[in-house]
Amino acid sequence: MGKAERLECPHCGAIFRRGRLACPECGSDAETGWRDSEDIDYLSVELPDDTVAESTTSVWRLIAVAAAILAAAALVYVTVR
Repeated sequence: MGKAERLECPHCGAIFRRGRLACPECGSDAETGWRDSEDIDYLSVELPDDTVAESTTSVWRLIAVAAAILAAAALVYVTVR
């Protein structure tokens, strides 16, 4: 990418290709003005570190409940028969 093809964001200093509508790093553009980082904090999502562990635990809990229901149904079927 040559010098003529690049622009520097006046807000965050990121280098990006000429012709883009907004800075890919901070989202600032000529129409809305160059935003402060405090103004764009709401765009980020904070996820807890144990999100994957909770998801895995939920799956195993669901499997255990399904197995218990199947075992109870099999017991009823064998007893009635």
